[in-house]
Amino acid sequence: MTAPWGEYALARHPEDPRDRLRAWDASDAYLLRHLAASGTPLDGTVVVVGDRWGALTTALAGHRPTQITDSFLSREATRANLAHNGADPDTVRLLTTQDPPPDRVDVLLVRVPKSLALLEDQLHRLAPAVHEGTVVVGTGMVKEIHTSTLKLFERILGPTRTSLAEQKARLIFCTPDAGVVRAREADPWPYTYELPEDTGPLAGRTVVNHAGVFCADRLDIGTRFFLRHLPRGRGGRVVDLGCGNGVVGTAVALDDPDAEVVFVDESYQAVASAEATYRTNADGKAEFRVGDGMAGFAPGSVDLVLNNPPFHSHQATTDATAWRMFTGARRALRPGGELWVVGNRHLGYHVKLRRIFGNSRLVAGDAKFVVLQAVKRGS
Repeated sequence: MTAPWGEYALARHPEDPRDRLRAWDASDAYLLRHLAASGTPLDGTVVVVGDRWGALTTALAGHRPTQITDSFLSREATRANLAHNGADPDTVRLLTTQDPPPDRVDVLLVRVPKSLALLEDQLHRLAPAVHEGTVVVGTGMVKEIHTSTLKLFERILGPTRTSLAEQKARLIFCTPDAGVVRAREADPWPYTYELPEDTGPLAGRTVVNHAGVFCADRLDIGTRFFLRHLPRGRGGRVVDLGCGNGVVGTAVALDDPDAEVVFVDESYQAVASAEATYRTNADGKAEFRVGDGMAGFAPGSVDLVLNNPPFHSHQATTDATAWRMFTGARRALRPGGELWVVGNRHLGYHVKLRRIFGNSRLVAGDAKFVVLQAVKRGS
């Protein structure tokens, strides 16, 4: 990526030869050009929110920025990109969306997320640190910035306008207004709701969703289908892989109190949601991990993996995440252990499972979804 301060070699994390997507896009470059051309002072507290793979943080490393991200993978990519480009990692402060934000923000740079809810939550959390002299600039591709995006900035921080588009990217300029900040409504996140009656042991139970978690205001239909076809009474060590709000792992814990359930997701918001959902409904053995899928599990240490894999990476469609989840599950499962997957029928996960495990069985299916089982055979 070329920026006014130099050229930067950037990569996603983990690096995967099947994933040919770039670690930056035109909106990152547009924002950096604007900062240089406008002479924006960068000697105060610079906060970068939602930097997807560390492109903005790496380019601005000399100004000691604070990065706030919901993504473990983005955070690890930032560490790697800082090191690869010779930046001192001690000059950059890496925070998650679950950490308290800085007390004062002089320059706020926002990479518009896919989730409008996550943007809303982060603007609410940062508003008390913003002052009337704060420079607020958002960036995103044209297809990512909508009227609702601009209204959020305006409702929480102050008057907002957009730039002309360049290379299908656009900037958002917001002028903080103390009156608007003081008058804003309370942050509505996290959000809670009760589950419907056809969700087995979870019927009528409360789900807690932090902002940015997939389908945060209702139970998504894929998970709902999965809940009706989960394995029963397996016991042992069970992993809810890509746990989201944790309803799958919580259902297992309620059905079998002897099971040791591990909730794993690369989203800090998701793992916080899973823990809140679990603590609201269950009290058995449970562990909560933010990380890259099954990477932190020893080989042969797991009895059962339950997975509803994502097939998007931000705006891009990719099967790289599902492939990594499936291969990681096979490595971590003991011989005879099982991976259960729910997914859209058209994604053809049975083909991947047969390549990785050598087998795949259809457990249940309807017009839209399938539940598949794969068994680890041999060592």
